[in-house]
Amino acid sequence: MIPVPGLLDLLSSGATVSGADLARRLGISRAAVWKQIEALRAAGLPIQARAGEGYRLDRPLDRLDAAAIRRALPAAVRKGIGALEVHWKLDSTSSELLRRVEELPDRAFVFAEMQTAGRGRRGRHWVSPPASNLAFSCLKRFEQGYAALSGLSLAIGVSAARALQACGVEGVGVKWPNDLVSRDAKLAGILVELGGEFLGPCHAVIGVGINVHVPADARAAIAQPVTDLAELCGAAPSRNALAAALVEHLCTALDAFAVSGFAVFAADYARYDALRGRVLRVDDPRGAFEGVAMGVDARGALRVRTPGGERLVDSAEVSVRPQ
Repeated sequence: MIPVPGLLDLLSSGATVSGADLARRLGISRAAVWKQIEALRAAGLPIQARAGEGYRLDRPLDRLDAAAIRRALPAAVRKGIGALEVHWKLDSTSSELLRRVEELPDRAFVFAEMQTAGRGRRGRHWVSPPASNLAFSCLKRFEQGYAALSGLSLAIGVSAARALQACGVEGVGVKWPNDLVSRDAKLAGILVELGGEFLGPCHAVIGVGINVHVPADARAAIAQPVTDLAELCGAAPSRNALAAALVEHLCTALDAFAVSGFAVFAADYARYDALRGRVLRVDDPRGAFEGVAMGVDARGALRVRTPGGERLVDSAEVSVRPQ
């Protein structure tokens, strides 16, 4: 059973609410309330049960609101958005865009409070409790072909880091090819999926996931160090304000990329580069090797200095080696 949003709305303040009151206000049985509470817990949302009192969330919820996100955008950006939707539950925001790619306009944004099959790079599952983090995808159409989109994930990483900085989040770096990190712990992931004609025109579905609140149980299910905005900032920024900042910066970045490609992001990427000068293990399709990161080339390929000379890497798994 997937919980209805109304239950979360009743618990969203963080106050304790009795099971009987929840059942009455939702028009369902107490047994149905209990089942929905258990489903939310299984999805990773921390809900406490107090004997004789009721249920409460560990923290107040900040639900996403499409109208609030739109209001927070500058007028020019608001006019340029093709669509902006907030869904309670989807399998994946990127899958939703891919299903509707023929009907949706350029710069369509889809957010979801809950993803049942959110995915990261190389088919990994994206772990995110309901209404806790920020998951969205954007559809962007390009007149050029696939080759002109080299470095797009890095440009998106730079724009996301700028948006976080505008929200008061400092110390965020871009880890090649598609993560945002703080002190080597993952804060966000980016997944770009291309479609259309190889030589153009084509489109990109850009999926972004930002950790805002990641409970301890959810962290334990992730096979790498992670952090979230609540940890970095003490108090996480409003999810609606964060969503608006990301939409604004992403629209600006995509317009610039469509005209000039990765070149206009190269200087900022060097500033946010979380790998430069560090010893890496690179799991390349041609075989694993180690070397020192030297930034990226004009296409966004990773430059790695090895004893045998510099190597360029277009796609690989990269991990920082202990010093």
